[in-house]
Amino acid sequence: MSRILVTGGAGYVGSTCCRQLQARGHHVEVVDDLSTGHAEAVPQGIPLHRIDIGDAEGLSAVCARGKFDTVFHFAAKALIAESVTNPGIFFETNVAKGITLVETMRKHKIQNFVFSSTAAVYGTPTIVPTPEDHAKEPVNSYGQSKLMFEDLLRWYVSGYGWSVVVFRYFNACGGDANWGERHEPETHIIPLLLQVASGRRPSFQIYGTDYDTPDGSCLRDYVHVLDIAEAHLLALKKMDQPGFLAYNIGTGTSFSVKKIWKAAQRVTGTSIAVRESSRRPGDPPVLCASPICLMQEFGWRPVHSELHNILEGAWKWEQRQSRESVHKMANS
Repeated sequence: MSRILVTGGAGYVGSTCCRQLQARGHHVEVVDDLSTGHAEAVPQGIPLHRIDIGDAEGLSAVCARGKFDTVFHFAAKALIAESVTNPGIFFETNVAKGITLVETMRKHKIQNFVFSSTAAVYGTPTIVPTPEDHAKEPVNSYGQSKLMFEDLLRWYVSGYGWSVVVFRYFNACGGDANWGERHEPETHIIPLLLQVASGRRPSFQIYGTDYDTPDGSCLRDYVHVLDIAEAHLLALKKMDQPGFLAYNIGTGTSFSVKKIWKAAQRVTGTSIAVRESSRRPGDPPVLCASPICLMQEFGWRPVHSELHNILEGAWKWEQRQSRESVHKMANS
């Protein structure tokens, strides 16, 4: 069993991965500054250290006590729209503070690293589904900052003999009655649609209806967060084997915003009001993964990522969130 430090483990993907690691018997500890994460999302029994990843002294103390052999790095700034208007904080958090993290790891002789990257490193792909060796031309600072950190990690592999696995997520989604997406502000399509269905939001905005796609709206590849977590567990098999490996995590199938909207109406049994808006800066028309490498090398399959299953689980979570919101208002 591994001893794993998870940065950003109070976030949506990080906390899901923590649950899966804990269930398989690994020792897990979390570092999260709770700027966007939630302490209650960290599974019971997993220590939470409220530390910024740029805090070298705090990180060093955690690493000294924890005797970790692997780090899973989820912590990041990740809002696409903000990355266009305020790029500096993305390079500060995703690159500069990331350097503090890896240098602290080096100090404590931790050489196994699993990095949460993004499909945004590809920019606007010319090949769809997109393979890992596609040209990297990010169209926003979020994608650029993640690509810069990938490049940095290649040097840590060649210079220090590290074992690095990079996962480029496409659209993470899904949930269940007891867990799911909870962002402030919420920017992801599925929770936004479901918040309209539950009555917590008046309408859903479709950003751009004039793309060169079948119905004019963006196409995205939606992958269940449980399938993302499973890929991370499989990555442990590659640890202690020096090298740099990068894999897409997606299904190889994309759905338009309008198709997701219609599917959400079927699952919830409600009419979801939409408003058409102009395109958002930094949004490519199509993102769709080629997950063939991950499937062939790890035997990974997106077993939870059927669209109805994603929406059904996310709807259970939204209904709970809606009830809790009503309860809070009644008691305020």
